[in-house]
Amino acid sequence: AVAVGFSAYWDSLLQSFGILLPRSLIQPPFIGSEPTGAIFNLPGFIIILLLTVLLVAGIRESAHANGAMVIVKILAILIFIFSAAPHIDTQNWKPFFPNGWSGVLTGGSIIFFTYIGFDSVATAAEESKNPQKDVPFGILISLLACAILYAILALVLTGIQPWQSLGNAAPVAKALDAIGLHNIQRWVTVGALAGMLSSMLVFQLGQTRIWFAMSRDGLLPKAFSQVHPRFRTPHISTWVAGFVVAIPAGLLDVATLADISNLGTLFTFALISIAVLILRKTQPDRPRAFRVPWVPWVPLLSLFSCLLLMVGLPVETWIRFFAWLIIGLGIYFCYGYWQSKLHHAPKRQGNQ
Repeated sequence: AVAVGFSAYWDSLLQSFGILLPRSLIQPPFIGSEPTGAIFNLPGFIIILLLTVLLVAGIRESAHANGAMVIVKILAILIFIFSAAPHIDTQNWKPFFPNGWSGVLTGGSIIFFTYIGFDSVATAAEESKNPQKDVPFGILISLLACAILYAILALVLTGIQPWQSLGNAAPVAKALDAIGLHNIQRWVTVGALAGMLSSMLVFQLGQTRIWFAMSRDGLLPKAFSQVHPRFRTPHISTWVAGFVVAIPAGLLDVATLADISNLGTLFTFALISIAVLILRKTQPDRPRAFRVPWVPWVPLLSLFSCLLLMVGLPVETWIRFFAWLIIGLGIYFCYGYWQSKLHHAPKRQGNQ
């Protein structure tokens, strides 16, 4: 989904310099189930493969690149906020909830995928110096900072343009262009591109580390946990993740991909909340690097929030989700369950 947005902002940046890419190679061939006449979203495909090469090269190089992109991204957000704020028309906020609370719920469900990257930090716990402290601190502080920036940016964006005009893959760039801030639009677009690059980098890093851990536990073939002899990275799982993400990025639109990402992630978070409750009851003495506070209230609140947002997603997304779920369960019961190290481990008496 982010790769499709990257493609739209890249196209917007090039257009600001008078460069027009072929529409057939910059748009997805399908929006939902409707054909667009385009062939393939080439920039969305290429950027994922370039990031895959970077991730194969090594975690240190990826971390340095990500740090630089985050700085550019934050600067771009601040430039947008301070440059566009004087152009706010408060009439665009009336009514402030144009679609009522049901619209707020649906909107929250649709944009939930913008908050997915924070859990990816946890997947790199084994590569951090002090995971017991650094991982939860990094997740919570970055989540708070991004939530504040995101809310302010959303207020400014809906203040400078009517919300009905923002239904596209590059709303910030098009809104700045509409109010005549063309130079600011270029700078902000560069920052948006950097932000999406850093997001995709973290997403891809997290996915490969999840597959690495699953392979190490026997749930996936051993190839997924093979480490490159020179770069010391899980290169096979990184390349597989690259193509599994790049191909849909070239074929589908941002809304379809975002909905699938939202429902899958919300379902995962709901399962995690249930798992915290079960494990705290069945294995209270298990060593824990980080303990969720205020159990059972925090997991129950998390579970309720996830279910509430899941209800706001369209029926078509649920159908696609169950199709993916059936594929995943098929892999688990046909391979993972039988190859799992836990399945073959001798059961200790009294501990099932």
